[in-house]
Amino acid sequence: MLLKTALLFVATALAEIVGCFLPYLWLRKGGSILLLVPAAASLALFVWLLTLHPAASGRVYAAYGGVYVATALVWLRFVDGVKLSTLDWAGAAIALCGMAIIVSGWSRQ
Repeated sequence: MLLKTALLFVATALAEIVGCFLPYLWLRKGGSILLLVPAAASLALFVWLLTLHPAASGRVYAAYGGVYVATALVWLRFVDGVKLSTLDWAGAAIALCGMAIIVSGWSRQ
């Protein structure tokens, strides 16, 4: 269950990041206004994916935050080309540990 939940969190994070990145390209990088169409679709996918998580919404949001932090840093590295520091990677690892602790308590409820 932990792997399935983690993959769902990553898909959710990617949908949110893409939904926010495309308007950034339009507003800051001179991209086409048509980027708002897939951005809106991506954000709708993000919201739908949030409904698939197997826990109360507050717990989902709390655990999702850890995955979002790690996914955003990976995006920063591989899409934006920014070299991450050891502290960036350590912060992501700590955030993911927090997510794992929260998720591990779901089955005990």
